[in-house]
Amino acid sequence: MKVHLPQFAAVGIMLALSACGSHQNDSANKSAETTQVQAQVVKIGFAAPLTGPQAHYGKGYQNGVQLAIDDANAANPTFNDKPVKFELVAEDDMADPRTATQVAQRILDAGVSGIIGHFNSGTSIPASKVYSDAGIPEIAMATAPTLTQQGFKTVFRSLTSDIQQGSVMGRYAVDKLRAKKIAIIDDRTAYGQGLADEFEKAAKAAGATIVAREFTNDKASDFMAILTNIKSKAADAVFFGGADAQSGPLAKQMRQIGLKAPLISGEMTRSDVFLKLAGDAAEGTIASMAGMPIDHMPGGADFEKRFKARFGDPEIYSPYGYDSTRVMIAAMLKANSAEPAKYLPVLASIQYAGVTSPSISYDAKGDLASGSITVYKAKAGKWEVLETIDGAVK
Repeated sequence: MKVHLPQFAAVGIMLALSACGSHQNDSANKSAETTQVQAQVVKIGFAAPLTGPQAHYGKGYQNGVQLAIDDANAANPTFNDKPVKFELVAEDDMADPRTATQVAQRILDAGVSGIIGHFNSGTSIPASKVYSDAGIPEIAMATAPTLTQQGFKTVFRSLTSDIQQGSVMGRYAVDKLRAKKIAIIDDRTAYGQGLADEFEKAAKAAGATIVAREFTNDKASDFMAILTNIKSKAADAVFFGGADAQSGPLAKQMRQIGLKAPLISGEMTRSDVFLKLAGDAAEGTIASMAGMPIDHMPGGADFEKRFKARFGDPEIYSPYGYDSTRVMIAAMLKANSAEPAKYLPVLASIQYAGVTSPSISYDAKGDLASGSITVYKAKAGKWEVLETIDGAVK
């Protein structure tokens, strides 16, 4: 026997079923939203020059950090099985020490759990005290020895120090380039002067005579007086401690006055910007870079491909920004916490296989436990690898 429901009753049942289904969908959506909202947000600070003549360094560095954060989030990270989401808090320190301390305080006020940066030694050193006082770990790109000689337990380094790089290049200039009479110029920044000091020590120890020790500043563009003096000393090599914004014009002016000695410099000269600024005068310039060429890095090929798809060609410091961030996040995940006091001991003792090195670890001061230095030569508008050398100080 069939039961015929009144039309209004059938409609009522359909509405009720629809409402029930709608309620279930709403509950599912709210549950998903709640799960997403409940993910713990962990903020990672970043500081570097993002404007001015060194902005290309800072932006490439930042993009490496951002890619690392995106990769970490894509793996659905957790602390004790609870979801975590990492976020970047980026600030422009304009490569200025005073601005750096103000930026450091702003980053801390944003509630970060760790810092990647600063980029320059001159900014990293004063900012490191601000972070140390707050107990917040910092992995800086800075290479000046002073950074890790302050005794702060919160400071770590992304690159080999100037002691390592300067020592390698000082010996290289004498042993491989056969330079005996060397002139040295630095830009009086913590980075430039520190690198020049270490180069001088190693060159002297290898048997060279320093015929001139000159200095300029990181805003200068006219080096004629300095170079004229160096030319009169018959220097057979000129070392410059500083960035490409100065080394580019310096190389041009060396050729303009007929100074044929090769220019030798560090990683801030080993850039495409230097090649553009110096033009034909770049030919024969020798520059060092911490680590190895990207195509020789353990994870270099994959990193370069993925970075290029997102940001374009990687800058010099992009893979180091990436590795530093992944190392910090790895320490947090291993500690199951973003609380500095909990993950800092893990970070200090970490062994991490990264893009730039198969084993990233730190010594008691926060310096990289090991690292290599690659020497490049400018040839036909490109940087050509000469050799990669053990960065151990001898």
